[in-house]
Amino acid sequence: MSNTPAAVSTDEASIAETASSDLAKLRRLVLGLFLISACSALYFARDFFMPVVLAFLVAMTLTPIVRFLRKRGVPSALSATLLVVAFATVFGLLAYVVSGPAITLVNDAPSIGRTLAERLRQLQRPIERINDIMQQFDTMTGQVTDPNIEQVALAQPGVVSRAAGSVLSIGTSIGITLVLALFLLASGQMFYEKIVQSFGRMSDKKRALRVVYDVEREISRYLLTIALINSGLGVAIGTGLWIIGVPNAILWGVMAALFNFLPYIGALTTMLVVGVISIVSFDSLSYALLGPGFVLFCNLMEGQLLTPLILGRRLELNAVAIFIAVAFWSWLWGLVGALIAVPLLVVIKVFCDNFESLQSMGNFLAAQQSMEPAETAPDPALPEAPKSGPAVLDVVTSAQP
Repeated sequence: MSNTPAAVSTDEASIAETASSDLAKLRRLVLGLFLISACSALYFARDFFMPVVLAFLVAMTLTPIVRFLRKRGVPSALSATLLVVAFATVFGLLAYVVSGPAITLVNDAPSIGRTLAERLRQLQRPIERINDIMQQFDTMTGQVTDPNIEQVALAQPGVVSRAAGSVLSIGTSIGITLVLALFLLASGQMFYEKIVQSFGRMSDKKRALRVVYDVEREISRYLLTIALINSGLGVAIGTGLWIIGVPNAILWGVMAALFNFLPYIGALTTMLVVGVISIVSFDSLSYALLGPGFVLFCNLMEGQLLTPLILGRRLELNAVAIFIAVAFWSWLWGLVGALIAVPLLVVIKVFCDNFESLQSMGNFLAAQQSMEPAETAPDPALPEAPKSGPAVLDVVTSAQP
């Protein structure tokens, strides 16, 4: 007989291998479709998703402070309200202080451009030569517009209407962000209770709590620490530029603090802008170089000494991954997306480090190769146990160190 047990076993193995291969292809196809759908949703519904993501980042940043106050007897709702109000007040004051110099700078942009062109006249001659060549090329190819041909231009909305619409949209986004962050911070133990109730076995409940605590601790401490470091950097740069005599030093300090969330690119942009303002403001070119030189010095001290000393090197990211993330999120959400690209990348890396199936992805995002599994050390400041039932109470109590 041809249907021997060995032949049947071989056929079954072949069928199982084919089914496994087809299932893997189907999973990759579904994953690709999901990523395309997610990117499309994030792009076309950015007015909804952007405030939500910002609210989660703000909540994660302020979580260590809420947890610290809760251990001292302050209710989460009260501390969350005070923190969000303080955050909104500081943000509003900075926006009010910076708005005046920013508007003046925009109005003076033409005169600044003329002054800069006069100061850099010797560098402008090659550019003028290139422009002449391009005009000659346009003339030869017939791309010069005939003045006798009437052109029709579509009327665009006025500057005032566009500005009003932008201010209204920004105000709405900020309001949604702050309100949602307040609810997230004031929710207290509800998030942990829902996670515990989502699992059936006690071991799964404990492991889920460990992972959630570790991820939240690392992300919240990173975001809070980076926010404080960038704020200190902005204060240092603003103070130094004020001493040097650079106009609108507060504006450049705020710009340095915000743009420092963009590694490499942010510091370079701040240095170039301060350099242009210094060249326009001072007669001596050597003295004008003090402003961008001071910005460069502060960013080098922050990036090479202060941040590694405080945060360590566990959360350092691959430079290629940083540039890809910044390019992707800036394409999706513009400047806001570029500023939150690195914090979101850190969130993704921490999640990958805490799940065994995703550790290869976390290793790719890391600056240095490290094949050791991430340790999930117990949090010394775990929240108090939720009171939604004996089983939940036992799980959280046993999860505490």
